[in-house]
Amino acid sequence: MGGVAGSEFALNLFEKRRSMIWIKRICGTLILVLSFASVPVQAQSGKPAAKTKIILDTDIGDDVDDAFALALALQSPEIEIVGVTTAWGDTALRARMVRRMLAENGRAEIPVAEGIVTKSRANFSQARWAERGPDGTKKDAVEFLLETIQKNPKEITLVAIGPLTNIGAAMEKDAETFRKLKRVVLMGGSVRKGYADTGYEPNRGPQPEYNILSDVPAAQKLFASGVPIFMMPLDSTILKLDEVKREILFKQGTPLADELTLLYHEWGRPTPTLFDAMAVAYVIQPELCPVTKLRIEVEKDGLTREVNGDPNASVCLESDSEKFFRFAMPRWMKASPPRASN
Repeated sequence: MGGVAGSEFALNLFEKRRSMIWIKRICGTLILVLSFASVPVQAQSGKPAAKTKIILDTDIGDDVDDAFALALALQSPEIEIVGVTTAWGDTALRARMVRRMLAENGRAEIPVAEGIVTKSRANFSQARWAERGPDGTKKDAVEFLLETIQKNPKEITLVAIGPLTNIGAAMEKDAETFRKLKRVVLMGGSVRKGYADTGYEPNRGPQPEYNILSDVPAAQKLFASGVPIFMMPLDSTILKLDEVKREILFKQGTPLADELTLLYHEWGRPTPTLFDAMAVAYVIQPELCPVTKLRIEVEKDGLTREVNGDPNASVCLESDSEKFFRFAMPRWMKASPPRASN
């Protein structure tokens, strides 16, 4: 068949095939998510063990992945959030945003501490939502971090999902106490893959990653500290919350799902990459991001190089995105505890 008729036939065939691919994709995602929607979180996690005490250090409010990371921590019974510290830029406004999320999900008792104020080139995309959060009692993040470690030696996991300024300052103020951390679980760096790697084109190699690049000296101090570091770099954190998953989650009608919906729309872009959520997920279920011991050197340009020498970090170089979402989606979808009374 040739000419116009042949072209039309080929075009129709192409459109039908593309439609079938799209339908299969949607159905596959629906099956993936809905098959876990009714499974209790405890059933996915096994028998409950002693809760892991964490402090979450976050630059919440710019990109939307920090909000998803905090939401995942709030929805995970395996974790005890002993505090949240805000990092980078307008840390007071970030603290108001955290307090609002905590209060609206029945967790207003969790302490929130304001980190060191810095200049930031990033857009605080969720500022309007944050501005309606309560001021609360002002706490200094560096002091809170050190005091909490001192009271809980070798028990605190510091989950660092923002620039490392507070952490660098804590090490500078009291390195001995800082070394009493159980570990640091870090979203940061780029070891073998960068932002552009999608799996559909040649890997362009590592790139300076935002959290490390924002405060290189602090990152260098951390990797030289001797504290156990579990590193979730760009290699394993390109986790796309596609439109099908968003539609399922945003229809839940729970306070948490409604918050994430609003914050997503304030962020104002199509598809979020949930880099930071993997750091929280790793704390709960390490098999989601298997680690390899490596020697990582932080260079002046913000690159995190894999070099020869004794390992100073356990690095997750690859993860399965669908396994991550099978773990995380039911938690974001479930109802939170009732809102705390004022």
